Amino acid sequence: MRLRSVAYVLALALGGTMAHAKIVSKPIEYSSAGLTMRGTISWDDATSARRPGILVAHDWLGEGPFSRSKAEALAKLGYVALAVDLYGKGVRAANADDAGKLAGALKADRPLLRARMRAAMDALLANKMVDPRRVAAIGYCFGGSAALELARSGADVAGVVTFHGGLDTPTPQDAKNIKGKVLILHGADDPFSPLTQVMALNQEMKDAGVDYQIVLYSHAVHSFTNPEAGSDNSKGAAYNAEADRRSWEAMKAFFAEIFKKEG
Repeated sequence: MRLRSVAYVLALALGGTMAHAKIVSKPIEYSSAGLTMRGTISWDDATSARRPGILVAHDWLGEGPFSRSKAEALAKLGYVALAVDLYGKGVRAANADDAGKLAGALKADRPLLRARMRAAMDALLANKMVDPRRVAAIGYCFGGSAALELARSGADVAGVVTFHGGLDTPTPQDAKNIKGKVLILHGADDPFSPLTQVMALNQEMKDAGVDYQIVLYSHAVHSFTNPEAGSDNSKGAAYNAEADRRSWEAMKAFFAEIFKKEG
């Protein structure tokens, strides 16, 4: 009882914010070239102040529990986060074959992929809680490709972060359009986005004069942030707790830098 009383007094001393703050997540519908998209937007309702907005691009399975959990984690850090939908309302891969077809179709049509990311960005910017001058995008696996393509399109984003993302592009010259900073968080042993792609991206960013960072995590393969990927590196995709923790901390430091207010 005494411990509960102390906690109650502390809550009162903090103005009751502990009792009222909570993470809110709601579905949001928007359109892209006439196609209805359905994402999930998350925020902390402890404040009504404007704050940075983050787009969270999903892996090849589609918008679902994983990308939503990342949006909620970002909301806990003080951002408004939108788990975007790149496939269309109600469309989600049932298996790897479906995922390959859905993601493959968009990777083969980069203008379409960019347009769908831009539609998600417009939906995020329409939210009154979002500071339009402070927007970024992150992406996981296929979502990493989507986040990079948004930046390559010239979208006004302060930064882009990829986690074990797809790095290749048919138009590397478009890197000259990138306005913000880029952070690549990648498994050193990733067979699906191998070091040849990492080095090609390095040259692409260097040639375009982009402010970028590439971080390689030892003993990490594809999908190292996803516990659902299992623990067998020989399959090419596996969870790595150390790389997961380190990459999240790297992202937090990156956001602290790009969203720093002057004065």
